[in-house]
Amino acid sequence: MQQGKFVTFEGVDGTGKTTQSQLLGRSLESEGLDVLLLREPGGTVISEKIRDILLDASQSHMTAETEVLLFEAARAQIVREVIKPALERGTWVICDRFMDSTVAYQGYGRGLDLEVIDKLNAFAVGETKPDLTILLQLPPQGLAERLEKRHELEAADRIDGESESFRAEVDRGFRALAAREPERFRCIETQGTKEETAGLVLELVRRVLS
Repeated sequence: MQQGKFVTFEGVDGTGKTTQSQLLGRSLESEGLDVLLLREPGGTVISEKIRDILLDASQSHMTAETEVLLFEAARAQIVREVIKPALERGTWVICDRFMDSTVAYQGYGRGLDLEVIDKLNAFAVGETKPDLTILLQLPPQGLAERLEKRHELEAADRIDGESESFRAEVDRGFRALAAREPERFRCIETQGTKEETAGLVLELVRRVLS
């Protein structure tokens, strides 16, 4: 049986990762592929419980060290329980965030040692790494408008509530990662309608992974 493909979406909050991962999944399913949509942290009973702790806005006293270890624990569980078995049976796995978010948020955003995070990521994922990582980007003004609209509809979680300077550092981290691994990363600027962006994403996936 042919190994499945592993596609991850990355970017700062508000760039449309969840929407685009869902639209890509529908497009691939319409072509007859077996697709599994996941989010990080989450995707298993254990990982979802960890997610609740991580995003709980009342946990403002959580240290950066605790935060990174919780993310890696949730990741180690979903990789072994869900992602690796799915890929082995030929399923295409599409994940909203993965190991690169930890480098960008906890490394660049929180200022934790990047070498330590690389080692923690390697321990958590083993050989199960993305075949393609799509980095969604938005101009600062467009991003601020999206976040403002989202916060009008729902309360900000613990990480959503971070400062503009924090988000700028996270964005810098994602750009550095894309430059470090150009063979895996592809950048798409999410301007225009979500359908227009989805078309660019689908074209990219076909070109890179076909």
